[in-house]
Amino acid sequence: MTKIAFLFSGQGSQYAEMGKELVERIPCPADLLEKIEKGEFESTAVVQPAVFAVSCAALQAAREAGIFQAVANPHSIAVGGHSLGEYAALVACGAITLEDGFKLLEIRGEIMQKAAENPENKGGMAAVLGLDNEAVEAACAEITGGGDYIAAVNYNSPGQIVVAGTENALTKAEELLKSKGAKRVLRLAVAAAFHSELMKNAAEEFKARIANFNFKMPELPFYSNVTGAVLEDSAFSNMPDYLARHICSPVRFADQLFAMEKDGFEAFVELGPGKVLSGLVKKTLPNAKVCNIEDLKSLEAAKEALL
Repeated sequence: MTKIAFLFSGQGSQYAEMGKELVERIPCPADLLEKIEKGEFESTAVVQPAVFAVSCAALQAAREAGIFQAVANPHSIAVGGHSLGEYAALVACGAITLEDGFKLLEIRGEIMQKAAENPENKGGMAAVLGLDNEAVEAACAEITGGGDYIAAVNYNSPGQIVVAGTENALTKAEELLKSKGAKRVLRLAVAAAFHSELMKNAAEEFKARIANFNFKMPELPFYSNVTGAVLEDSAFSNMPDYLARHICSPVRFADQLFAMEKDGFEAFVELGPGKVLSGLVKKTLPNAKVCNIEDLKSLEAAKEALL
């Protein structure tokens, strides 16, 4: 039996009317559905629950189609996400309910939006193409050692790394990374330096505000951004701490994919808007079978490919 890994989309994949025909099938805040239809993604506080809603709707569609069969084959599937996508993955593995997922992201989105608007956190992110991890990390260390702050924060695929830091550091990094052989250094349209040390205060506030949420042990293997491997049960015993670390820790997505491949997963299904993660899987694991589910058309294609 083919082992299938289900991956959940992250922030930045949103677009107007994304997954509308699927989202209408799940319990979703009415105002959120309206914003999805109109493409009103004016803030992080709106984007996060919107992407989460589409991802969970795609999960429900995959279940109804018989693609996601956790109960029947608990050892043949696993879940993971990219940044924000981990929250839909937590729903998929049974660690949180859909309702609590929306509540968690309401708090997370509010806190991260506040952090982005704080002048003390002023910063941004940039994608670096064509350099290996060590070269990017060395450049970041050189700039940080000079008094500015920048770090590698998203290890997306071999040759594609995202850095985050202060405005001054990003300006310096563009020149330095190109001198080291980077093909391109692209500034990203984000509000802050997410997954970096500049988000530590936001992470601590988030941890305090979600302390009383009910988290359960996973029913399926959950591959972590923070560790790049299967998350141990001990982490699920203290999820507020893990989810706080997740806000200011690098996303080790490529390591996740390598770990999944090592554990025998051959097919990868992206659940949520767009095909960003599908593209990263193809770059990282060229021999993997890859598909996505974001609407009824892609659902039918996935059924044909997998069932």
